[in-house]
Amino acid sequence: MRRLLLVSLFLTLPYFTQAQEVVNFYNWSDYMPQAILDQFTQETGIQVVYTTYESNEEMYDTLKGLQSRYDIAVPSTYFVSRLIRDKMIQPLDKKKLPGLRNLYRALLGKSADPANKYSVPYLWGTTGIAVDAKKINPAKVKRWSDLWAKEYRGKILMIDDMREVMHVGLRALGYSSNSLEPRELRAAAQMLGKLTPHVKVWDSETPKDHFLSGEVAIGMLWNGEAYLANKQNPNIQYIYPEEGAVMWMDNMVIPVGAQNPDGAHKLMEFLLRPEVAKALSEGVGYATPNKAAMKLLDPDVRNNPIAYPPEVALENAEFTYDVGDALQYYEREWAKLRGE
Repeated sequence: MRRLLLVSLFLTLPYFTQAQEVVNFYNWSDYMPQAILDQFTQETGIQVVYTTYESNEEMYDTLKGLQSRYDIAVPSTYFVSRLIRDKMIQPLDKKKLPGLRNLYRALLGKSADPANKYSVPYLWGTTGIAVDAKKINPAKVKRWSDLWAKEYRGKILMIDDMREVMHVGLRALGYSSNSLEPRELRAAAQMLGKLTPHVKVWDSETPKDHFLSGEVAIGMLWNGEAYLANKQNPNIQYIYPEEGAVMWMDNMVIPVGAQNPDGAHKLMEFLLRPEVAKALSEGVGYATPNKAAMKLLDPDVRNNPIAYPPEVALENAEFTYDVGDALQYYEREWAKLRGE
């Protein structure tokens, strides 16, 4: 009996491949409908072991110690350049990725990876302010700085992500969210330090759940989470702050030492198929970088300003980029801010 139990436990280990081909996929929480992975397995016979993380920092630290454990990871734009610099991801074989032609040129060639030698756009989106309209009048909330209002104390959610939270403080003060100036970072952290005692929840895994449960009434939220929350409860509304929302793009990469890079390329190519990219976008509520998929989207999704922001909403939005050596200043202020 004990032997059978041990065998059973061994078979459940996430990276045990037996004779079946496996791709180990490391991604954000709630960022991939299981039906898509099931379809890939059905078509190819390749099993996908799906593991999640809550922040780019967590992803980076894990890959640094366990690169060979994962075949695909999905870092945000500014972390792609860091992974390249630290030689933690490998060049792609573009001959195996003909679906790259389906992507918008405007979302290719970003400074993090100018030739897209290492990365393939996965989804893109924004971080703005969510409000429960049943508790707070959305018309009163226009700026990041509104989060500091006394009436919102104890009702606030903040995403537990260093660069995104620092964006809030920096933009509220009129600085770039990619500031390299220690003085500006210190001022932003000091301002945020006046807000954090009144934050009810810090969460970067499933932040929408706290709005849906009524635990919080206002705070930061990714637009895809806001889209899904709004579908369940129309009172959850999404606001693009006048100082500028966070803009980001997540990208598929293959870590150095990946055990199945060929399978990783097959999964990437599968996700580049227009009908699959459509299902992914509609399933998680974030914008697809796939121009062919855009034509297939349900009009309710394509025309939804939460999922696909109008140009005017992005006038002051800013992509988060790698800040190089200045990262130490962000980390120092973040540690003080979070009491670490």
